[in-house]
Amino acid sequence: MIDLYTWTTPNGRKVSILLEELGVDYTAHPIDISKGEQFDPEFLKIAPNNRIPAIVDQDTGMQLMETGAIMLYLAKKHGRFQVEGDEYWRMVEWLMWQMGGLGPMLGQVHHFVKYNQGKSAYSEERYSTEAHRLYKVLNTQLEGRDYVVGEGRGVYTIADMSMWPWISRFDWQQVDLNAYPNVRDWYVRIAERPAVQRGYNVPKYVSDVPMP
Repeated sequence: MIDLYTWTTPNGRKVSILLEELGVDYTAHPIDISKGEQFDPEFLKIAPNNRIPAIVDQDTGMQLMETGAIMLYLAKKHGRFQVEGDEYWRMVEWLMWQMGGLGPMLGQVHHFVKYNQGKSAYSEERYSTEAHRLYKVLNTQLEGRDYVVGEGRGVYTIADMSMWPWISRFDWQQVDLNAYPNVRDWYVRIAERPAVQRGYNVPKYVSDVPMP
């Protein structure tokens, strides 16, 4: 049994989607970051960085924060949604790309373009330009592929799951997915998975999965 402490953000959805895909038992505990619940002392015992998501694995006693660590742990524990050999490191490479680039940069777009539009033209242009650069990188990686890594046309892994929730806010980023057809097709392919649709609305329903 996994205790998942989360909220309806791209980072939170990464882990709830993975848990739904794995089909394992878990309990979702809402941490409403709009109310500052991420600073509650009990949550800080699990996630000292006061960020969601975090997990407690009741089977092993393992407590983890940071999505990359959580996803690697769960994929290894259950032996699913990862690849073997040299491709394993390709998966880790793209997982780190998401955590170090795609997520943080798109988060800045959300801050300046969606929530604070008109306050800093420089910031809006800087982060929007970087967002489009990252979309182009992903579009290139997906050329001739169904998924980001793996032999042949690729294998659905935690690398895809880590990126997809951030791309699902393409409207917040004012990005037309049709401008990046490989990303669009990959996005829809994953969006149509029942587990992704369930995980998208953990710990509560917000909306249907956005579609281009």
